[in-house]
Amino acid sequence: MTSRKGLLIGLVMMLAAAVAAFGSGWKTAGQSAQIKTAKAADGDGARPTALSVERLSATEKTAPAAGSAAAAASLFNAAALRNAELQDTLSWAFGGKSQRGWRLYAPLVGGLIGAEGGQTTNDFAAQLSRWQQQRGVAASGILDNSTWSQMVANWQANRIKDHTYPTPDELVTIPPSECYDPSRPEELRKVHRTAYAAYKRMIAAAAADASLGLQVTRDGQLADGEKYFKVISAFRSREYQAQLRAQSPNSGRAGLAVNSPHFTGRALDIYVGGEPVSTKDDNRAIQTQTKAYHWLVKNAARFGFRPYFYEPWHWEYVGQ
Repeated sequence: MTSRKGLLIGLVMMLAAAVAAFGSGWKTAGQSAQIKTAKAADGDGARPTALSVERLSATEKTAPAAGSAAAAASLFNAAALRNAELQDTLSWAFGGKSQRGWRLYAPLVGGLIGAEGGQTTNDFAAQLSRWQQQRGVAASGILDNSTWSQMVANWQANRIKDHTYPTPDELVTIPPSECYDPSRPEELRKVHRTAYAAYKRMIAAAAADASLGLQVTRDGQLADGEKYFKVISAFRSREYQAQLRAQSPNSGRAGLAVNSPHFTGRALDIYVGGEPVSTKDDNRAIQTQTKAYHWLVKNAARFGFRPYFYEPWHWEYVGQ
């Protein structure tokens, strides 16, 4: 009896010692985490570095994580609501014209920041916040004026920089069947040979994509009756561009540039829907929702083409 009682007392003492030891370890780990967090905050002057302490109790581990998740969800929910407003109300200017909202450019925005789906969701705001942080913009998750300016600058920086006029032997003639308007005069069907070769590779890939529902020939070319992806315009002489500007005096610099990239023969206007080259907002709203445009936004860069964000039909060959 005495033996059993002694054994029981011994076990109780061992258990008490173990509890005391672990309690001390948990306390030390908690203090260590606080010190490391404070040092991290002092070091970068921005946000404290998140730490993972394995020996914290379950309650101590999950409470901060849950609080952070709730705070982030609340932040991005507010950002999503603000984006829902700004996509139609953001005031900005481009090409000498006042602009409003960024809804028309939503596919390009999604492609730029790596976000799929709606632009007024929490997920979009979260992805935008990451992109903003990478670019040194306030990581609010809101597509405001400062962020929009960064995006426009990014798209514009990727366009043709060398505006060298092509020599006659650098130009080839596009067959009438590959033009949106087959009756287009031969002198207006010229294109730089390298841009044309890249265009042909790109269109072959589009024709092979069954999800687009294009009319194609047995050899994988766009059928004569298919309009999507056909060339509207390519190389333009300076004289022809001046003529176009005279015919459309209100087009502004955004629509018909004085120093047009079409002069290089490496800028192609490609049919993506609606009126071929109208910059009216209602027309561009139609164009930016077509399968053809979305395909180009997602795939054109693989073939060396970059967009002119303001004109859904305008794509420039800059090489790969």
